[in-house]
Parts: sequence; structure tokens; C-alpha cells
Amino acid sequence: MPYERMLTALIFALCCIQSCKSQTCTDGFTYDRRSRQCIDVDECRTLPDPCRGDMRCVNQNGGYLCLPRGLYSQPTYPRSNSPSYAEQSYPDSSVGFSEPYAPPPPQRPVAPSYPIVSRSVPCVLGYTLGEDGTCVDIDECETGSHQCTPIQVCINTAGGYTCSCNEGYWLVGGQCQDIDECRYGYCQQLCANMAGSYSCSCNPGFLLNDDGRTCQDVNECETEPCTHGCFNTYGSFMCNCGEGFELAADGTTCNDLDECSFSDFLCQYSCVNTPGSFSCVCPPGYYVFEDGRSCEDVNECDTGNNTCTTAQVCFNFQGGYTCLDPLTCDPPYIELGDNQCMCSAENPACRDKPFTVLYRHMDLSSGRAVPADIFQMQATTRYPGAFYIFQIKSGNEGREFYMRQTSNVSATLVLSRPIRGPKTVILDLEMVTVNNVINFRGSSIIRLIIFVSEHPF
Repeated sequence: MPYERMLTALIFALCCIQSCKSQTCTDGFTYDRRSRQCIDVDECRTLPDPCRGDMRCVNQNGGYLCLPRGLYSQPTYPRSNSPSYAEQSYPDSSVGFSEPYAPPPPQRPVAPSYPIVSRSVPCVLGYTLGEDGTCVDIDECETGSHQCTPIQVCINTAGGYTCSCNEGYWLVGGQCQDIDECRYGYCQQLCANMAGSYSCSCNPGFLLNDDGRTCQDVNECETEPCTHGCFNTYGSFMCNCGEGFELAADGTTCNDLDECSFSDFLCQYSCVNTPGSFSCVCPPGYYVFEDGRSCEDVNECDTGNNTCTTAQVCFNFQGGYTCLDPLTCDPPYIELGDNQCMCSAENPACRDKPFTVLYRHMDLSSGRAVPADIFQMQATTRYPGAFYIFQIKSGNEGREFYMRQTSNVSATLVLSRPIRGPKTVILDLEMVTVNNVINFRGSSIIRLIIFVSEHPF
């Protein structure tokens, strides 16, 4: 292969290698497309007023320094007398560039990026002559020769220093400004910004975690704040009460509900409030039924819980009992048996008196609803041509009763007005027998003794 062709191929390969390299540079350098290499950025020219006061900006390779004026002199370099090569243009094969590639000019001596002080000082600026005769870096941060403000942090570098900010601050326009961490959601719930820092806290019902930023729910029920039941919620809790109680205004204690005050019909007789519930009681002579609310009569005659003698007959009524003495017939009546007294027709003293008196007993609840059929009577013996009249002969002074004839031989006693007990009512119900055929008129009496209870049950 001719020498010229080999040289062309070599140049082309070098161009391809350069174009394949990364085009990113470190801070303080920028990528030059023509030379295809990173070159230093002159901050003294590009930054607006990089140094303050009587300081002069001195560019360095990858950075710059601020130094007092008159301390140094910039070096000068003679123009190179090296022969120049004929400039030959080649196409640019890199991606994104279309202009022709010109080979770089012959290398000239590169000027240092730091100033050279007078010949009497053997070390460049930022260094000092050490005891062993070598140049050592000056720690401007330690010597206090830096220009950082009191709120800035001085960081020593080789041949210089850098001004930075403490944690919690950032550098804006050469000044350290506080970072408002609360603005950027550093805290999960509550945040208080402070100079150079921040403080997180939590809402009531939460506890700050060990990371100082997030919050966790507090299970308040573990401390037993409720008198009855407790239910934990996110950030709070709720108290609940058992049956028969209601939550008080403080939200934690429970007050007993007075169920007896809700209605007069919870119990048939009387309601007694108890903690969380109620109970029904009955008056003497009654017991509480299985439903727990109504009252049932105690049959003292069946249970034997009575004071009647063997000669007496125990008669039970609603709420009590009575002891009936043996039947005694007043003269001229004689005992006929089965609670009946008879006055004989042959006895002249019986002429204007009822032929028989039959004793019957019954009980009646106080205040019973009216009208009510309570007793029935009828003729047991019927005579041809006879008819019967039924009437209340005595004991109905208050007009609480009347007789309603249901047939020619029967009638019903009707309660027409409520009767309040306790009391005993004695009614003489008369049945008059009239027979015009044989010109006969006679009567019989049912002496009905009614025990009216004290209570309407």
C-alpha cells in the first residue's frame, strides 16, 4: 500500500476514535467540538463579578482564584517559531457535526492556570516553601486567609479553597440561604422550619418514629381511657358502652339509662331501674310472670299460704284471698246444703220472704272495662204457664250493675260502670216466678258476694 494511503487511513482511524469518546467534561471544563477535547472554562470572563472588593479573579485550570491585586504578574510566552504544517481539510465523521475537520495547529507551550509570582518567590500562588525546600499547599481555611462569609464553610483545595454552605443551606448568588425543608415535604404531618434545619411533629393520636420524620398511630385503648369498651381508630379512639348505658358528654364514661323513664308500660305494675337494666315488681299477692313484666295472681288457697282454719273455706281472688266461715242461716231460714238457705212455705213467717237464698262468691278486677257480662242466672225448675222476672233487689246503690234478660227463663248481670277496689260488693239478685193459672207468685235470691281487687290485674 502506498505511504500516502496508509497515512490517510491512519488519520481517518484517529478521527473515528476521537468521535467515539464521550463528549462530557468535569466541572470547570467544556467540550470543544473542533479540537474534540475538554478545554478549561475561564470563569473570570464568563461569570459576572466572580470576586468581590479589591480582589482580582485569576483563572486556573478547572477553576479560579480571588487574589489581592498587585501580588502577581501574568506570565508571557514568546510566539513559537516552529514550522507550520499545511492545513488540509478532512470531512468530520462525528455525529451531529457537518463542518469539515481541520487538523489541530502545532502544539504551543500551555500557559499554567495559576499566576506566577515574582522571581524571588519560588512557589506558585496558593503554595508556600516548606522546610524541605518543596512547595506545600497553603490551607487558607486554617490560616483564615479565605474570603468566605461567617455563615459559609471554607473547604481547602490544592492551591486554593472553596466556599460552601452548612447543611440546611444552599448557595444562591454567592450567599447561603436557608432551605425550607417543610416546603419540600420532609415531614409526614407537622413541620416547623428552623435556620439550617427543621423539626417534625405529629398530630394528636400519633407518635413520631425514630426517623424523626414519619408518624405512627397510637393505640390509645392500651391505656384504658374508656370505662366500658374501647375501639382504636387511626389517630384517635372511640368509647362504647354496654347495653343499658349511654356515652357521657366527656366521650369516655358511660351513664346508666333509666329505662323506667322511657315508658309507663314497661311493667304491668312497677318498674325499678338497675345499673344497665331494669326489673319489674308486683304488689303483694302477685308474682312476676315469665315475660318479666306482667303480674300473675298468687293462689294462696292452692299453695297453702293462707291463714284459714280447717272449719273455714279459703276463697282466692285477684291479689289476695279470704276465709269464708261456715254457712249460718238466719231464722226463719234453715240450711238446705250447698250454700243454700230455705224458708219453708208451711212457716207463716216465710210468707213474704224469698223461698231460697243461694250464696255465691266471685272476684272482679279493679277498673274492669265496661260494659261487661259478669254473672248469669236462670230458673232451674220450670212450671207450666209460669214466667220469670229477674231484677237486682239490693246492693246496687251506685248503679254500677243492671240485669239484662236473655230469655224467658234466664238473665245476665252486666257491669255498666267501672268499680275501683279494694272493696266487697254484696248483690241480691232476685228471680220472681209468676203463675197466673194457679195464682202463684214466689221468688228466690242469689246473694252474690263480689271481691273487687286493688289492682286492675
